[in-house]
Amino acid sequence: MTECFIYDHVRTPRGRGKKDGSLHEVSPLNLASQVLEAMRDRNDLDTARVDDVVLGCVSPVGEQGSDIARTAVLQAGYDQSVSGVQINRFCASGLEATNMAAAQVMSGQSDLTIGGGVESMSRVPMASDGGAWPVDPQSAFDNYFVPQGISADLIATKYGFSRDDVDAYAVESQKRTADSYKNKAFEKSIVPVKDTLGITLLDHDEHRREDATMQSLGSLNASFAGIGEFGFDGVANMRYPEVDGITHVHTPGNSSGIVDGAAGLLLGNADVGKELGLKPRARIKGFTSTGSEPCIMLTGPEFVAQKALDRTGMHKDDIDLWELNEAFAAVVLRFMQAHDIDHAKMNVAGGAIAMGHPLGATGAMILGTVLDELERRDLNTAMALLCIGAGMGTATIIERV
Repeated sequence: MTECFIYDHVRTPRGRGKKDGSLHEVSPLNLASQVLEAMRDRNDLDTARVDDVVLGCVSPVGEQGSDIARTAVLQAGYDQSVSGVQINRFCASGLEATNMAAAQVMSGQSDLTIGGGVESMSRVPMASDGGAWPVDPQSAFDNYFVPQGISADLIATKYGFSRDDVDAYAVESQKRTADSYKNKAFEKSIVPVKDTLGITLLDHDEHRREDATMQSLGSLNASFAGIGEFGFDGVANMRYPEVDGITHVHTPGNSSGIVDGAAGLLLGNADVGKELGLKPRARIKGFTSTGSEPCIMLTGPEFVAQKALDRTGMHKDDIDLWELNEAFAAVVLRFMQAHDIDHAKMNVAGGAIAMGHPLGATGAMILGTVLDELERRDLNTAMALLCIGAGMGTATIIERV
């Protein structure tokens, strides 16, 4: 099997996913195309050598519909020979897109690809695309459908995480993100988003709350208690009768933020890298996805991590850094509990609780972030992974060159 190397990665800053967010005026097409333009310009890239661009997008409708990847390729001025495809694996779409782009290289069917993702949550709201899973009565009944926030609170209740536990995790996420900015850890990867006149609109993640404390987070009301009382707590209890009621602990302060953003990774084999003068930064060691129980929904990471380790013949102690999307604080706490992971190795640069979760782009963002951290800390191997709606998990292992 051909080795696949990561040659570069770039991302936009994350803008608040509301009408007053700094990126609201930027279409998702322009978010994606500015990432592709930066990738080309940073690497003096002959775009005719790129075989395919694979982008994740979770709500591929309206401005994000009609295969936004191919449209972004054209918008960015890439050679017309470069194809593009959009894929959706819910919250892991950006990582899945990167894995698919890497698979093309590893199978020998492509030499150079770009994997990544885009989501403008301020312009194309979450769940705009609908779907049978939550609304078809048979699907919802058979699979004990509950909203993700109920699943997160179910995890906290089932595995013993209190409101203080999840708030403390959130405070630490904010602190680590603040330290990353203080140490200029993201400077290498963030490309400012500009308007049509070339004026910078945003050059930093604007969702951050560096002044967050246990006291300020403790004053927030639980986000999902109301819909729980509407009937979803009862559905969760039917599926998990061993749980005596659902304790609602997640709030806007300890859950991922709604934001806009895009990201990409430049992937290729060794020969094309030498030919184009590209320096490999890491190799893709392995990747995989798995399904998990759909009602509790967000426990997939613990299973996909083990699957990825088994497929690559590795042990958890071989992983120097772990990067798990902070969809909700309890998701990460449960993963660390299940695999006995030291928090000092987990999400070391902060995460989506502080910076936000631009659904289709997040997987590509966190893979790039953990690569930067491997280099900054002179470490070797990392795993990036995400929990996913409807009960799934996706993971990717990288190894520095």
